[in-house]
Amino acid sequence: MPIKSRIRTIPHYPHEGIMFRDVTTLLKDAVGLRTTIQEIVNRYRTSNIDKVVGIESRGFIIGAPVAYALGVGFVPIRKPGKLPAETIGCDYQLEYGSDRIEIHTDAIRKGERILLVDDLIATGGTMEAAVKLIQEIGGEIIECCFVVDLPEVGGRDRLEKQGQKVFALCQFEGS
Repeated sequence: MPIKSRIRTIPHYPHEGIMFRDVTTLLKDAVGLRTTIQEIVNRYRTSNIDKVVGIESRGFIIGAPVAYALGVGFVPIRKPGKLPAETIGCDYQLEYGSDRIEIHTDAIRKGERILLVDDLIATGGTMEAAVKLIQEIGGEIIECCFVVDLPEVGGRDRLEKQGQKVFALCQFEGS
């Protein structure tokens, strides 16, 4: 079952010229969701991962079951003001403005091996901010894992230029 066939494309959303890759159609499909999680788990089963980190919110949907199947903890990276204990944050640029993400300061111990998960890599700004947060609190990122890569948008290249390994289950051409 090709995962890509379960992802809907919505033309001109949220702006004219954008081809939005909607993973909710993959997530609602029992076989598609199970296959997605299992393919990721199979890739990392022998990687000695200590924790899976997911970025709000679809990174939670993918990352938590991966962590469960690997028998490791899950750490959320959230938007500002959502985590109750002490946090650190990182601002990053969006196509039209800026945003911020945060992580608990005690979420990762120095030297822990981290799998960083999100649904899609486009420009890479959010993932780049997540990488900075994890490294700041001492985590060692094993790989940045995505369901979908949009290679023409440049996020994969951006992360690889910073020394990160990147993996995606499928890719779509165009933006």
